[in-house]
Formats: sequence, structure tokens, C-alpha cells
Amino acid sequence: MLKSTEIHTPIGPLLLVADRRGLCRIVLPGCDPGRHGRTARTSAHPLFADVARQMDAYFSGRETPFHLPLSLHGTAFQLAVWQLLARIPFGTTRSYGELARQLGGVSKARAVGAAAHANPLPLVIPCHRLIGADGRLTGFAGGLALKEKLLRHEGIVVSGSGKIKKIIEKQPDNR
Repeated sequence: MLKSTEIHTPIGPLLLVADRRGLCRIVLPGCDPGRHGRTARTSAHPLFADVARQMDAYFSGRETPFHLPLSLHGTAFQLAVWQLLARIPFGTTRSYGELARQLGGVSKARAVGAAAHANPLPLVIPCHRLIGADGRLTGFAGGLALKEKLLRHEGIVVSGSGKIKKIIEKQPDNR
């Protein structure tokens, strides 16, 4: 049985969906939650509090990776792409071609894009950090405006033409 809840974040509400094994879907603001099947709405799943806490850390600017039990379902290629995406550090980007080369050839760049588009866990698996070979922002389930907002949050400046301009060095956290 799938369980779901909504958490509030600076980018809007996120719908979280989990099964008994772990987090299996995050629905971004403005995306259709209906295509993801029926879920029982509850906040009782013990994982939801951990997700909310880690999302708070992310949106507070702490560069902490997400450590959550995940329940991923996809093809072997999709799982390989999602694993590489999860390794892209906060405040950095990679091109589709770079990931394709890691998977055996630059000719797989479109397939990487398709796998990124199928990513069920945006933010946790940071597909917003993927850019075109020319440095331009390309597709994102939540739209390019949200992608740009997430990249800016991570210190990446995007020009008016939608191209990565520069990466701002983060100041050390003196807390």
C-alpha cells in the first residue's frame, strides 16, 4: 500500500509517496499527482518526518546529501542514470553527455535525458543539475523556471539566455 503526504517547502508543496521499502516518488509543485496511482494520504509513515527534516536542511542551504531509504523502480539503464545523478554534488552541474560517457558512450545522451525525465525522486536524485552540452538549461518536470530557482539556490547563476553563467562560491557556514 502506498502512503502519501504533502510537505511545504520554499518552492511550494511537495507530495511525498512511500511504500514499505522507502520513498518512491516526489511530485513537484504544478505536476499532476494523479498519474502516480492511488495512495492513502497520511502523515503516519515514519519516513515522512525524515524527508521533511532533510528537505529543510537542503532549503536552508546546507550541502548535505539526502540519506533516505528509497524504493526505486525502473529499467537497469534508468537505475544506472539515477545512481549517477545522485552523485552530482550540491552546487555543481553535469551535462547529459558527461553522464552518457560514464555509461559507455556520448551517443547515449538522449537516453540519459529520457531516464532523467522519468526520475521519480527530483531533489533527492538531483536531475535539476543536468544541463545541455552548451551550458543551457534543458527540460525539467517542474519547468525551467523551477530548475533555475533550484540552481540559483545552490549558487549557480543562470544568464538571461538560460545558460550557466558562473558558480558562486559558497561561504563557510559559521554556525
